Amino acid sequence: MTFLLAFRNLFRNPRRTLAILLTLALGASALFAFQGFIYGLLNDYKNSTIHSQYGHGQVYPKDYRDTVYQEPWKYWIEEPDELITYLEEQKDIEYVFPRVGFSALLKKDGVTVSGSGQGVKAETERHFFQSLNIEEGEMLTTQERGIILGRGLANALDIKPGQTVDVVVNATDGSISKRNFIVTGIFHSGIQEFDSRIFRIQLPEAQSLLKTDKVESVALGLKSDDRWDHVAKELEESHPELDAIPFNVLDKVYYQHSVDWLNAQFHIIRVIIIGIVLLGIFNTVSTSILERKQEIGNLRANGESVYSVMKLILVEGALLGVIGSLLGIALTYFVITLLLNKAFIMPPGPGQTKDVFVSFQFNWSMFMSTFFISVISAIAASAVAGIKVAKMPIAKALRSH
Repeated sequence: MTFLLAFRNLFRNPRRTLAILLTLALGASALFAFQGFIYGLLNDYKNSTIHSQYGHGQVYPKDYRDTVYQEPWKYWIEEPDELITYLEEQKDIEYVFPRVGFSALLKKDGVTVSGSGQGVKAETERHFFQSLNIEEGEMLTTQERGIILGRGLANALDIKPGQTVDVVVNATDGSISKRNFIVTGIFHSGIQEFDSRIFRIQLPEAQSLLKTDKVESVALGLKSDDRWDHVAKELEESHPELDAIPFNVLDKVYYQHSVDWLNAQFHIIRVIIIGIVLLGIFNTVSTSILERKQEIGNLRANGESVYSVMKLILVEGALLGVIGSLLGIALTYFVITLLLNKAFIMPPGPGQTKDVFVSFQFNWSMFMSTFFISVISAIAASAVAGIKVAKMPIAKALRSH
């Protein structure tokens, strides 16, 4: 009975109801859109990190990354084919990328630059690492003597695709190893340190230069982002001599620290937005109830208790909160997904040199949090104003205009 009466009361004064619903809808819309922006920005940042450098994580020899070795190749993964076969059989793993990393000198026309090389299975990696962003030339795929360079490294050498460069390394047996490569492409990941020192060649060529058949690490591409903990646990249980390290730990300085910084900033902005929204809802709902003093006085004069009046007011507030928040969320989702569905450009984030393409992205947790914040705000505003009017002396309430 109370619910039906509360629902009918919404239509007694359409202008007042519409004003409250618009306030609630605008508040819910602002919260929902802001959360979608934050989620989209962080998600795009995460995908860029995963698909440009690290994969979802990498496998290393036990304690390898926490220790400085004079001859690190002695601790690399021996007989990697066995490990690769095991990883490829795991249902959550889609891609397996064995790699070796090494320091080298790159020489061209009398110019010598130091860099960090990565030996990779390029034909496999090109399907996963789409965010490497080849600016000139083409991606390294099947070219046996091909090499791709970061933009900063290429600028230091003043080199273009199609030109050749000598790569000189200290092999694992202590000898100097040198080989000539043809530049196939120049990439720009947007991370200055990475682009200024990294180059990639084919894994067999790197192993031949270093005179080893070991691999330093194995990067993994998973079928789902949320399966890393499960994959890492199973791997470390079956191969206790290995460590499985997620991408956010591997890139703690540029990714994790940036995400922590952005999250802290966004929490402050979110609190400000929520505060403004709550004040707007409180003001509108409270004003509406205070305008109904005479009506509430009549209810009390007809024998209704304070409890009954408050129950009616709170149910009305809840109904307004539900309808208003659903309208705001639905309108925001419709406008953003249908009219603003393309990513827009943001300036480079901390530690980056490339513009970031950001899109709004939503999930159910955002919907639920926005919905409950709006509904609870409407109920709370109704309670604060309602208790004041419901307890007002009947004679005073009836004389109100």
